[in-house]
Amino acid sequence: MSALSATQMHAACEALCANDADLAKAYGVTGLPIWRHAEPVYATLARTIVYQQISTKAAASIWARLLDWSDGRLNASNVLSASEEELRACGLSGPKIRHLTSIAEAVQSGALPLSELHTHSDAEARRRLVAVRGIGPWTADIFLMGALGRMDAFPEADLGLMEALRILQGAEVRLSPRDFRTHAERWRPYRGMAAHLLWGYLNHLRDRRA
Repeated sequence: MSALSATQMHAACEALCANDADLAKAYGVTGLPIWRHAEPVYATLARTIVYQQISTKAAASIWARLLDWSDGRLNASNVLSASEEELRACGLSGPKIRHLTSIAEAVQSGALPLSELHTHSDAEARRRLVAVRGIGPWTADIFLMGALGRMDAFPEADLGLMEALRILQGAEVRLSPRDFRTHAERWRPYRGMAAHLLWGYLNHLRDRRA
């Protein structure tokens, strides 16, 4: 899957800004955000799992050790051939080892044909991903956006997105997950682009504070 072009991204941003003043504000501050492009391979899913629910610094350290252990070629085959002790030595917890192993088994067996997902609709590709133990909706949507370039894939439970919208709206509290999901319907068919605008705005605020 090739990266989205600047023309595609600009068109999506313009459409979003015409429909949502909050996103227009974010776009006015950050400009065209950087799309989080990745390859549609096992390592992309593995990295997403590693980075979940821990600090970015800790995750980066674990990921670096995994890449060092695999000589920079982390894949389903070498994960399945590894012992639990080897993976734990890289800093992985038991649950994450089980998730990485389950995903590796699905990729190796062909139950999760990553190279074919680009031929499926968003809904079908997402269904194939979440059918694998260890891949939840958030991970599936991140993969759809980054590895398949799907501009309407949307990690609706992402707290960073909810917080960015709260700040843009000048609200005291975030929308509930249900209300946030409903609000995001107005961003179709570019919800993935909206997510990148919100992430970009949040990163801008963090950089400014730093």
